[in-house]
Amino acid sequence: MTASSRSSAAVEDYLERILELMTTKGYARVVDIAASLQISQASVTNMLQRLDAEGFINYEKYRGLMLTESGEAVARAIAQRHELLTDFLTLLGVPSEVREHDIEGIEHHMSPSTLLAIESLTMELKKHPMLLKKIQGAQKKRRSRGPLRSEE
Repeated sequence: MTASSRSSAAVEDYLERILELMTTKGYARVVDIAASLQISQASVTNMLQRLDAEGFINYEKYRGLMLTESGEAVARAIAQRHELLTDFLTLLGVPSEVREHDIEGIEHHMSPSTLLAIESLTMELKKHPMLLKKIQGAQKKRRSRGPLRSEE
């Protein structure tokens, strides 16, 4: 992962978390963001200043923050991507602790065409419950055989 992609993923994580906090609590404070992301308040303040400079939020130290129109659009797209991946992996029967770890690992690195393919597949699986059951059954059978080996 390059420094640029790590930085971009961090920006997305912050915007997603800010939107989540604003939706659930009505506001997002430095202390809430820090606790939610399990990082220091100083790190959050630095990133908020960056997000402000990049036009994603309006931030005034000691006063709070608001998502700008573009910041909210990006945050909503990130949240939708996260929700799609959660829905897809849930349908496939991936356990929640694995699912959340995997989503955090892949959600910032998928192309729009891959996301579209996953969205289309998710919609089709929901329309065809027998196919979904068949896939879930094959997965259970596969899991019982143990971890994948490189020759498979």
